[in-house]
Amino acid sequence: MSPLAGTRIIDRLLADGLIGPEHQESTLDWVRRTGDRVEEALLAVEAIEEPQLLRTLATLYRTRFVSTEKLAKAEIDRLALEKVPRKLAEREGLFPVLYDQENDVLSVVTPDPDNLTALDEVRAASGVKEVRAFVGRPKAVRAAISKAYGGDIHAFAALDRAAHEQFTSMLDVFERNLVTEESMAASLANEGASRERMWTAEDLERGSSSGISGKGITGHSYLETLNVLVSLLENSRTDLRGHSAQVARLVRQISERIGLSEFDSAAYSIAAYLHDLGKMSAYHLTALNVAEYEAHRASAAKVYNSPLRLLESVQLPTEVMSAVESMYERYDGQGLPAGLAGKDIPLGARLLSIADTYADLTQNPRNPFRKTLRPAQACEVLARYRGTVLDPNLVDLFKHTVTGEDLKARLLSERNRALIVDADPEESTVLELRMIEQGFEVHQAHTSDQAIRILEAGEMEIVCAEIELKPQDGLTLLAQARSKPWGRDIPWIVITGRAGRADAQRAFELGVSDVMSKPVSAELLVAKMKQLIQRQASASGRARGVSGSLSEMGLPDMVQVLWHGRKTGSLNIRLRQESGEIHFVSGTIYNAMWGNLRGEEAFYAMLALTEGEFLLDPNFTAAQQFITESPEALLLEGMRRLDEAGR
Repeated sequence: MSPLAGTRIIDRLLADGLIGPEHQESTLDWVRRTGDRVEEALLAVEAIEEPQLLRTLATLYRTRFVSTEKLAKAEIDRLALEKVPRKLAEREGLFPVLYDQENDVLSVVTPDPDNLTALDEVRAASGVKEVRAFVGRPKAVRAAISKAYGGDIHAFAALDRAAHEQFTSMLDVFERNLVTEESMAASLANEGASRERMWTAEDLERGSSSGISGKGITGHSYLETLNVLVSLLENSRTDLRGHSAQVARLVRQISERIGLSEFDSAAYSIAAYLHDLGKMSAYHLTALNVAEYEAHRASAAKVYNSPLRLLESVQLPTEVMSAVESMYERYDGQGLPAGLAGKDIPLGARLLSIADTYADLTQNPRNPFRKTLRPAQACEVLARYRGTVLDPNLVDLFKHTVTGEDLKARLLSERNRALIVDADPEESTVLELRMIEQGFEVHQAHTSDQAIRILEAGEMEIVCAEIELKPQDGLTLLAQARSKPWGRDIPWIVITGRAGRADAQRAFELGVSDVMSKPVSAELLVAKMKQLIQRQASASGRARGVSGSLSEMGLPDMVQVLWHGRKTGSLNIRLRQESGEIHFVSGTIYNAMWGNLRGEEAFYAMLALTEGEFLLDPNFTAAQQFITESPEALLLEGMRRLDEAGR
């Protein structure tokens, strides 16, 4: 497919309101990263369902479409297959589905029904009077070729089964111009090209058998299938049952915290599910164990590549393979198999080595300490190996994330809000960690479009932005911000790896406060930012709130943090349509409200919540005290009630 054709498809979907600008951005990013066609990218990022996509394509190309489901279960006549040589079918990406002998018409399914050159070549090779083209999904066409010509009965298994469920659930929504096996001969020979075929009740009855389609590795069912299968395999590992699933959850959590793409997050999660396959020996081979014990290192040298050898025919993405293959590399270059060091070790491998070690320390009683450690203890162990075995910056990030230290620091500090705009999520996260330690609440954007959306909310107090951004560079972003009321006066620091006097001159003309070259000294940057914010401080003197999710920190822990931190304010809780408040004055709880409940009973009701959103408003001061019990007594009574309710 030409780039022009891909753009045409996206433009049509945007015009029809079937996808939004955010889907356009994620789709194009997927295409750049993987080289996939636009159609596959749209499905991979879950921008659109397959039926909607194919229906739009059929309208665009003025033809009909054939779903993955129909191709998967269709029985193709050998006469039709013999009309198109396999090499021609593979080269042009088209698949013959029907030969009408009476009218000498051959029908093919292809992702490019407007490729007249390919259709002319098929007509010449087959000797037929006419070739008619219908549109289909690219991967489905390739799978059909493999199945019909090569006898690969598993060809469609590479596609995600979830699409079949989506397909059948949407049958009552869209009129179908699908081609059924029973109707192909009559409809292709006699119906006009502009007409659509409608599915009847009989068609639905006949088409109810299962088909296979997909969204790629980011599909929920793909990852859930791995979760189930690997968990079953680990059932016999008494001390490590559920280990790989836990590692996958940790890797996913950190990947999302860094701001990696959906594809990379999914790829690293897959690596986590697969990392122990074929390594069922007497030793559990984590990065820490391999670094500390010679027997573990010798064993790892033999089996480090076992998961990839077992799954050689699956054609796993490069990101998955590199993460699994390099998980025993050391940050100081003393690891195996290649002796890579620092950032030369793939990011997925560095994440996997930390998550695998942490899960082993907190779950496996046969770890080097011969007991399961608490999260804080396990993070202390990881810290001992930062800079030697493990990536020091990722260890710090991991600790902040899994122990709730990040949220605790936000609750206890009246932080200034800063925005970092950098295309490199890993580098910006490292800078973010250093800024958090210095009392900032940091937000990240990896494109200029994301930065604009964040800045339009009007909550940022300072911006640090790279010049090399997409779709607009950092100087264009700055110029656009300066033209808006919300960005006219905001302090702005340019941090860039691109050295050029012209860039610096242009930046100062647009009103930046400073231009700093990478690598940036975090201490110097923070000092400059604090100075700039003080100059811009508003006369109101109002402190900013802290928001988040109860999944980050449970309400009992949050109450303890605010109590011991002697914080004043209102902790507002929302769960779907319900909401409540807990009022603090210097750490003491003055009142609580939840629905129709007030006082202690409202507090106990909220203590049972395990999900929901919170907002700490530090500008609120309770006028009157309705609760006289201490926070400690309230927590003890609340936990007692929860224990009784759970019996």
